[in-house]
Amino acid sequence: MFTTEDIVKLRKRTNAGMMDCKNALTETNGDLDKATEWLREKGIAKAAKKADRIAAEGLVYSYIHMGGKIGVLVEINCETDFVSRSDNFVALCKDVALHIAAAKPSYVTIEEVPTDVLEHEKEILKNQALNEGKKPEIVDKMIEGRVKKFYEEVCLVEQPFVKDPSKKISDIINEAILTIGEKISIRRFTRYEMGEGLEKRNDNFADEVASQMQ
Repeated sequence: MFTTEDIVKLRKRTNAGMMDCKNALTETNGDLDKATEWLREKGIAKAAKKADRIAAEGLVYSYIHMGGKIGVLVEINCETDFVSRSDNFVALCKDVALHIAAAKPSYVTIEEVPTDVLEHEKEILKNQALNEGKKPEIVDKMIEGRVKKFYEEVCLVEQPFVKDPSKKISDIINEAILTIGEKISIRRFTRYEMGEGLEKRNDNFADEVASQMQ
């Protein structure tokens, strides 16, 4: 339906991310012009135009779950100190921090996933597919879909937003860019969970945090 070269062409045309370009081409059956419009309608292309601007201001936002069970520090950058102090930006930082507490991502973006981690995951997915009795010739196609699901589980910007699963975190950021008018990016985060790595009772803190966000 479309090739990697088409994805690259769309990326050059819109400066949108590779996964966004792939999704746009999938939604429009590989039509570059329609895919460009699709990205614009989603606000991704317009937001992407700001991607090369410098975002050296922002906030390190902290969130502590009730009782001190989970703690999150997240650095979100913008272009000006004025915006970093605005209610909209602070609210965005809070939403992202709460999401991290609930969804437990491991990386910010797909690009941060180490090659050895990805290859190990692909090997596991391949063996799973073969054990399910899938034909070898369709295994690679299945792995591609399952790798996308893996990214949605471990990469912050690919995860469905816990407050509105119809949107990804990347969509929330792009909406904020359009509203605020500056480049915004999540630089890094750290998530702490009390007793993590120690043998303990299996409380579902993620569900607990998510319930408080309703």
